[in-house]
Amino acid sequence: MANAKTQFTVDELSRIVEMAWEDRTPFEAIEHNFGINESAVIKIMRSEVKSRSFKLWRERVTSRNTKHLAKRSPDVSRGYCPTQYKNR
Repeated sequence: MANAKTQFTVDELSRIVEMAWEDRTPFEAIEHNFGINESAVIKIMRSEVKSRSFKLWRERVTSRNTKHLAKRSPDVSRGYCPTQYKNR
């Protein structure tokens, strides 16, 4: 795991954690952007967030169909809520 973690900058690790937290961002999007699979994301999350936060995250993403493109409804065509990025 040290290898996967050291290949990323602090900013990249922060973005990976952020994308992993987002319910509608699939693991495949993280893999596309950073070249790491779901198990590597899980290892990064385990090392980067508090243990209780990690446990809550794992419970949440395990039951989320939106975290996996193959399970995602075809009605979901975006990775974020339309109100998430508001124009100022």
